[in-house]
Amino acid sequence: MHQWLPWLPGEADLLGYAASVLVLLAFSLRSLVALRSVAIASNVTFIAYASAAHLLPVLVLHAALLPINVWRLWQCASARTRTERLRARFAADLERKTS
Repeated sequence: MHQWLPWLPGEADLLGYAASVLVLLAFSLRSLVALRSVAIASNVTFIAYASAAHLLPVLVLHAALLPINVWRLWQCASARTRTERLRARFAADLERKTS
């Protein structure tokens, strides 16, 4: 097929383009939870791309970034849960004081 359409990217290149689009999307997000989620998806996609294209530096970079993004996402989620618990507690306290 490539002999007929030499400009058509291969499967590995398509993974690289998809991963690049995910990185661009991550930079455009405002929410930290969404940003980390998309960054994790881009890390996984870049790992697949680097494996298929035999790009060791890209593979090592995204294999190192993946656990960092997972850890930071977990921190964001746990901080959000703590904040919601505190809000509920203070809302209950305020209701008791005004009643």
